[in-house]
Formats: sequence, structure tokens, C-alpha cells
Amino acid sequence: MSLKGPLRIALLAGGTSSEREVSLKGAKGVKEALERLGHQVVFLDPAKDLVELAKKAKDFDCAFLVMHGPGGEDGILQGFLDSLGIPYQGAGVLGSALAMHKGISKELYKLAGLPVPEGKLFEKETPFEEVKIFAKKLGYPVVVKPATQGSSIGLSIVKEEKNLKEALEKVWELDREFLIEKYLKGREITVGILDEKPLPVVEIIPEDSEFFDYRTKYTPGLAKEICPANLSPPLTEKAQNYGLRAHKALKLRHYSRTDMILVGEEIYVLETNTIPGMTETSLLPLAAKVAGYSFEALIQKLIELALGSK
Repeated sequence: MSLKGPLRIALLAGGTSSEREVSLKGAKGVKEALERLGHQVVFLDPAKDLVELAKKAKDFDCAFLVMHGPGGEDGILQGFLDSLGIPYQGAGVLGSALAMHKGISKELYKLAGLPVPEGKLFEKETPFEEVKIFAKKLGYPVVVKPATQGSSIGLSIVKEEKNLKEALEKVWELDREFLIEKYLKGREITVGILDEKPLPVVEIIPEDSEFFDYRTKYTPGLAKEICPANLSPPLTEKAQNYGLRAHKALKLRHYSRTDMILVGEEIYVLETNTIPGMTETSLLPLAAKVAGYSFEALIQKLIELALGSK
């Protein structure tokens, strides 16, 4: 069977995470692109359609995942697809799980020699006094974020000690593990990887918020995305190198997108997305476009990478 021929593809999107709506929005554009490419697409929502997927597993040439957050990006769905023998794009079970946990991924970045913001992983059961002492020692403002959420969900920038408890309560609604990190003020950049090669660097400039939060990420017009980023050649090379090293450190494959912050001449790695967004405001499709890939060509490339992993 030719990789360019019509394929029967299970498009998986939705799920039960807090990023469900973003997933469904991205899937709409992906479905249209797949159909323009001539493929047969069956949309399935893992929140309710996994039994149907298992029953019809042999009918599909591959799956295309537009899943975000727990249950879709953390290795659970990837393991299910592996057990059914359905190839899919993006990280496998191990890479998905490693990248989803910000505490573990941060340790792997450090082992790979990548600079990261100073910080520490805590559990909900940790006495508040211990957390408070660490935050004070780190120096305000600090960033408080859940260990296993994406799209900046649950993230707070805490400027004073009196607001720390409120930020923790926000995190505990989502996760029993959380990170407290030193807040770094700088330029927000991101580096996509496609087929083990770095894409052009994107700089994100939020228009009316302190950081690239959920609302800014998914509301057109609330952030300016500049690609290629206006960086010196050495900084561009360094950012792309860090993106590829982060990708490899987390045992990823096919594609990923690593978010970083540029402070002066130093770049700090923040986190890596194993299933980057596919909406009209998403960053990886923008970088791919600058690199010469139309949206359809990007989708086709990811399908070919999935089938090449069989």
C-alpha cells in the first residue's frame, strides 16, 4: 500500500481532560485536511468510543491523535493503540508519560544539560509551611503549576506570599503534585521538531497578559506570533539545539514542541508538548509553514511518520 494512497484513518479527539474543547477545535481542521488529501476519516472520541475503536481496529491503517492533557497525551491512549496494533503519530507510551509529568521531564532536561528555572516538585500532602518556606527562599514572584496539565491550565504567577494558598488550592483541583518555580521574566519562544529536525523558532508576544495563558493561546488576536523569531543566529541555533535535545531527552519521536524563555542571552527550557496544537492559532503549524510545509503537507508527513513506525 502506498503511503500517498487513500488511507482509512481513525481521528481521535475530545477525551475527558480540561483541554477537550481545544482538542475538538483542532480536530475539525485536521479532518478537513485529511479529507482534502483523499483519506477516509472516521472521527472517534475516546470519552465514549474506545469500544468501537477496539472492535474496528483492523479496519484502520492508522490513527491520528489530536488529544491534549491527561488521558490523551500521557501514554494511556498510546498504550491502548499499541495493544490494538494501530500505528499513530507522535510519542509512544514512555515518551508521552515522561513529557506529561513536568517534574520528571524537568529532571531529564537537567540530565541532558539543559538550563531550567530553579524550582521543586511538591505533593498536596506537603505541609503548607514547608511550601511557604521554599517559595520565600526562592524569592517572589514564583510560578505555581500542576505537574500533569497542559496549555498553562492551573498555572499562577504568585507575586506575594499572601496569594500562595489561593494558587495552591487552584492547583489541587487538578493535580495532587505541583511545581513551584522561580518566575523568569523574558521573551517567550518555542521550537518545534519535525522528523527529528528543528523547525524555525517562534516568538510569542502576549498582548494583554503576563504570560501565554490558556485564553491567550486559543483566542485569535490575543498574542502576536513571530516566525522566524527575531533572534541572532547564535541564539536561534541554541534554541533549536535545546528543542532537539529536549525531544531526545524525553524519548520522543516524529514531532514535538518545546516552550522556552529567553532571559538576556540565556535560554531556559520550560516544557515539551508531545501532541502540539492544531488550531488556526497553533504554533507548530505556523513554524512548519515557514519551513515550507502547507497544513496538508504537515498532516501527510505525520501520517507517513506514523506508518513508518509500524
